[in-house]
Amino acid sequence: MRRTASPLSLILLGLGAFLLVLAPMLAWYVEPRAKRTPVDIDTVTVFKGKGSYFDTGKIKTVHDKNLTITRQVRGDVADSDSDRAVWDVVTSVDPDKSLPAASPHDALQWTKERWVTDRKTNRPVHCCDEEPYFEGEAYLKFPFDVEKRSYRWWDNTLGATVPLTYRGTKKIQGYEGYRFTATVKATKTGTRQVPGRMVGQPRKSQVIADEYYANHGIELVADRRTGRIIYAAIGPRKTLRAPGSDKDATVLLDSERIAFTPATQKAQVKLADDDSSRLELVGETLPLGAGVLGGVLAVAGVVLVARGRRRDDGANGPGRHGESAEPESPNPDASPTALQPTTM
Repeated sequence: MRRTASPLSLILLGLGAFLLVLAPMLAWYVEPRAKRTPVDIDTVTVFKGKGSYFDTGKIKTVHDKNLTITRQVRGDVADSDSDRAVWDVVTSVDPDKSLPAASPHDALQWTKERWVTDRKTNRPVHCCDEEPYFEGEAYLKFPFDVEKRSYRWWDNTLGATVPLTYRGTKKIQGYEGYRFTATVKATKTGTRQVPGRMVGQPRKSQVIADEYYANHGIELVADRRTGRIIYAAIGPRKTLRAPGSDKDATVLLDSERIAFTPATQKAQVKLADDDSSRLELVGETLPLGAGVLGGVLAVAGVVLVARGRRRDDGANGPGRHGESAEPESPNPDASPTALQPTTM
């Protein structure tokens, strides 16, 4: 009687086939769907540096003062969905005397924004009470799988995109990311009604002055896999000019460099490392491991099945010492009357 393959060989063969199917599914199906901008985000980043600002109490620009930029990003889960992420962003700029700011009116500068992006590409999605209307490839983060190329970064103060240039890699708190830099030339961004003396026209009580913005330098370091910004530094300069003038009359805000605090750097690096590790696990480690292990188990199962068949064939082969190959078959030399009763 022919025996079937052993249960162990079938188990190994089945498990190996399963892992071989699972490996490409993890790499080509699961991992791309894991690369989605989170919607339940709630983070605070803090920049610190020194600079100048216009003190409304003293009615003059004061210099070499501590400046702090605090940005809180909260995801609007209710308005977000599988395709878009809706984030509410509050940013305040403060000198030491207004920290902690009890209300937006205490801050030197305070803004509230609503950003809506495609969760897969990080491109802007213009819906859901978006404010401001923005363009570009990156703002609060870069797209997943950051490339070694230039990106169009949205500068909200400028109200336009800024080309960021790739500058190689840089380690932040021991964690390596891609570094990008840019500068912004003085550009008119609007107008403001101010006393004439603020723009060198003391004989006029009020003047519609021109607002200008420049940036001494933007430096961003992004995690390659997730696009999360692990380090940021900016050098904002905001000034007033008399109508039609090409010279700054009053400095509203000026700093050569305001950058992420060490605490913010550590927090951003931890988040980037955790998210990147999970994506690497799903997209690389598990598929590779499943593919290798599946191949080994499948081969082992095939070998055991083949060995089992060879043993079966040997057991059912021709008999020894003149035994019939089919011992249970009738003897061809026996007479019919010896095998069957007569009907006579």
